[in-house]
Amino acid sequence: MTDQPTLADTAAADLPEGPDLLYSEHEDDLRAAVRSLLADRGGPSGVLAELESGRTHDAALWRSLAADMGAAGLLVPEKLGGQGAGPREAAVVLEELGRAVTPVPYLTSAVLAVTALLGCDTDEEEPAGLLAALAAGERVGVLALPLTAAPGGPLEPTVRAGSDGVLLGTVTSVADAAAADVLLVPVRAADGIELYAVDAGAPGLHIEAVTPLDLTRGLARVTFDGAAGRRLAGADRAGAAVRKGLLTGAGLLASEQLGIAEWCLTEIVEYTKQRNQFGRALGSFQALKHRMAALWLEVVSARAAARNAADALAAGSPDAPVAVAVAQAYCAPVAVRAAQECLQLHGGIGMTWEHPLHLFLKRAKSDEIALGAPGHHRAALAELVDLTAP
Repeated sequence: MTDQPTLADTAAADLPEGPDLLYSEHEDDLRAAVRSLLADRGGPSGVLAELESGRTHDAALWRSLAADMGAAGLLVPEKLGGQGAGPREAAVVLEELGRAVTPVPYLTSAVLAVTALLGCDTDEEEPAGLLAALAAGERVGVLALPLTAAPGGPLEPTVRAGSDGVLLGTVTSVADAAAADVLLVPVRAADGIELYAVDAGAPGLHIEAVTPLDLTRGLARVTFDGAAGRRLAGADRAGAAVRKGLLTGAGLLASEQLGIAEWCLTEIVEYTKQRNQFGRALGSFQALKHRMAALWLEVVSARAAARNAADALAAGSPDAPVAVAVAQAYCAPVAVRAAQECLQLHGGIGMTWEHPLHLFLKRAKSDEIALGAPGHHRAALAELVDLTAP
């Protein structure tokens, strides 16, 4: 006698497969490798020393991460010179970079620029060659848009192409522009948006660094005064490619914010266990236990939101914009709150430059407005689920 499927079995089979929020063994191995590399470089304390050097980013660390480890090519298919992984793996890398506030252009080059290039015709020599160079860590690419540019928002480039193909215009607050070898420039065209590539150091290209709140992610004002550009995509592809880059960047930025919050929570617990007052460890006071427990719940929820966004992007889910909006609307404030709690519970030591805590607070505040502020993502989410405010 064979077992017949029950009604419950049939109903379960008809249910759509849910998101996978857990880390795979491969992702855990990747996390361990990245964390080990960052620890060898000194972690957050090493970042403080690097900031005082005046360099735009840690070039040696970037070479180890991007080229030797192959992390820069995680989003690039193997046939184009990459690792053939996906957003879930890139999210793991960003978690660890957030946990160490590492000054490398991973989000801007390996995520934003790579995703925009993947939206171009990769059968053509120019986009394919750039992708291979970025995936190998040989070059750093930056999408020439303000750091605050948000997915789903209006895409109105401030650069135009002249009749002879040279670019004219200015873009403000471009992240990691000073570290870039090539800029991917959205250009205003008569029939939409086109995408051009401009090599750093090209005549007519001027990159003026500005002082950002977050010193681990530099900002610059980029002026195109007759700089020669190479057309990568026309109006039929460029707009969608740039928007896909912004969506992917915002979704994976949530994992960086998660890493920031996790480090802050860990530091709070360790410090309050060691610091004594009135003959007792600070962590033994019930009021502080409640604060840490509440923050732990927020961090766990942020992990679920960030993993859901990464999984939706990896699966190419039609609900990816919803997942990204939820992740950014939730994870950005959690990272800021975690950094603020960490600062308060460290007392006076948290206010000093010598302690790396201020780096996390500044990165969290900078990330809060990067690729769309939480208010933008809440409004976008309301529209996506047809729940607009009155």
